Amino acid sequence: MKNSPRLKRLVDFFVMNQTETRPRWYIRLLAPLYQKRGRGSVIHNSVRMDTPPYRRFAIGQKSVIESFSCINNAVGDVIIGDHTRIGIHNTIIGPVTIGNHVNLAQGIVITALNHNFSDKEQFIDEQGISTENIVIEDDVWIGANAIVLPGVRIGRHSVVAAGSVVTRDVPSGVLVAGAPAVVKREIC
Repeated sequence: MKNSPRLKRLVDFFVMNQTETRPRWYIRLLAPLYQKRGRGSVIHNSVRMDTPPYRRFAIGQKSVIESFSCINNAVGDVIIGDHTRIGIHNTIIGPVTIGNHVNLAQGIVITALNHNFSDKEQFIDEQGISTENIVIEDDVWIGANAIVLPGVRIGRHSVVAAGSVVTRDVPSGVLVAGAPAVVKREIC
């Protein structure tokens, strides 16, 4: 399928609603067959799972995705580790890897997707997209309403303060805050 753009467009048409840019209803019915869910994991009923079967979605053991969140793996895999909590009203757009024992407060946006916009003669929504992997390592806490942008790696045992905009990598064992987020101090 990678060598045939026409076939790829055809499959995409049958899997994804082109207007709503989410999997069609009959694909969502099959989600339990292709989503990997660890034992004791919980995904609340109000979570919008935009997870077509041609990308990976996995959630580890005893992890939770709280109400009114949106998980989208249409442009890249979304992998969530064990004992991780995705708070109320979070948006995660892949490719994103979230480690173990990670806590995301409410209202967080983690997006590895960017729209291309360099051609001023063409509409932005017709110029395509680009993605850069986001990695959130183990034992991280991200405060309410933070934003994590494409290509960022957040190191182990770090804290992102509420309302921060993370535009570059965060080292392990630090507290970052601000827009853009900068290191405020080391965590003992």
